[in-house]
Amino acid sequence: MFIFGAKRLNCLPPEKDEDVILVYVEDVFSSKPRMKILKLLSRLGAVNVSEIARRISLNYSTTNKHLILLEAEGIIQQTFYGRIRIYKFNEASPKARAVKNLIEVWEQVNKQSNASNLGDK
Repeated sequence: MFIFGAKRLNCLPPEKDEDVILVYVEDVFSSKPRMKILKLLSRLGAVNVSEIARRISLNYSTTNKHLILLEAEGIIQQTFYGRIRIYKFNEASPKARAVKNLIEVWEQVNKQSNASNLGDK
């Protein structure tokens, strides 16, 4: 089980329907570390859990909890290479495609805004 706020999330496949608790979009987007993870995966593609933790400056345990929630929502998926877990966007998931698209559009608009602001000076 994963404790998220006052909610109990089952991070393993549910045994019974009552084990499933929905995570709302604001729960995913309200966390700065989760957004950093999503931006990182959007930019780099596939990254192992230790590298994710290092790049977003969080410890392994905290990073892992965020990854579990994102995976439980179907936004990201993991692949095992021996003992190494590699995470990437779950391209089969409509949620993942929407999140990845949002990040890409947001970053592109920011890049264009920065370029035009530099030209105005």
